[in-house]
Amino acid sequence: MEQSVELQEQPINQPGANPPARVLPSVAPAAAAVQPQACSTCGTAAAASGTTTAPPSWIYAIGNIEARFPSVSVEKEFAQATGRDKTAGLTDRQTLHAVLSKAENRYLSRQLCFVLTIEGLETYLLRPRDPADFSLLVEAIRPEPSPLDLDVVIGIKGPVAAPEMCNGLMVPIVIFDQIYSFEREALIKSIPKPEKTSAKEFAPAAEELFDRLVQMADNAGDSDENRALNYCAVRYPAIYARAAEQFALNSSLTAVNVQASALSGVRKVLDVIFSYTHRSTDVVDKFFVRVDVTDEFPFLVTKLSPYYERQTL
Repeated sequence: MEQSVELQEQPINQPGANPPARVLPSVAPAAAAVQPQACSTCGTAAAASGTTTAPPSWIYAIGNIEARFPSVSVEKEFAQATGRDKTAGLTDRQTLHAVLSKAENRYLSRQLCFVLTIEGLETYLLRPRDPADFSLLVEAIRPEPSPLDLDVVIGIKGPVAAPEMCNGLMVPIVIFDQIYSFEREALIKSIPKPEKTSAKEFAPAAEELFDRLVQMADNAGDSDENRALNYCAVRYPAIYARAAEQFALNSSLTAVNVQASALSGVRKVLDVIFSYTHRSTDVVDKFFVRVDVTDEFPFLVTKLSPYYERQTL
């Protein structure tokens, strides 16, 4: 019987990643409509009192953060602040970042709408749990954006925003606790390369696997399966080393599946399974990693290992 051993998470060294955000009980005024959610371990007490509470809907999403004006008045106020600053020669994006970064203009960042788009679709409206973390949103609005820029948002999903909150945009509100902002190329370069694999071979393999993970259909980062996938994509480098090794052995990545682990009980544990098929023999090799997604922050349970199908007797 395979034993489960909890391992220390091995985060990928993400250049430019923001430090962990402070978590305070206060909520930004614009997010006051989001009702507090019961903890995931309070079901017994709720049942004893005769009440039922819905479990929290955690978010672990990968996309791009955009800033928008919720109304004409906020846009005009931003224009006045811009007029007081030296912005000659700056692009509109550089101007937006420069103005919002100034301490005297922090009030403007609290008025703007920050939207997370995933695969080009407006998916979430972002609000910080701690108002001080508006700075994370401002830093995510890069002065010189790249198509390879990515933002990871970790938080809890609330109700759909009212039409007046962001100029008619009605998407779920996410109260976030952490944001990681990085460029895909920088992430790939930070991943430890296998000893027997050259950098020229490793980079394309890692990029292909990363794209496969973050572009899987309907990955809004709101289901346990998607959260496990997204966690592996940005926090577990061993899957990239394995992909490079399998490509070198003339195998193709043919499937990435997520299923409940046999160890899942009181805690919610998922198996993320990577299938590689040899291009000549069609022999399939599978490898899996176990991820605990019970709470807001997923973590590694067992390291990447060969996966064997269970036989039914």
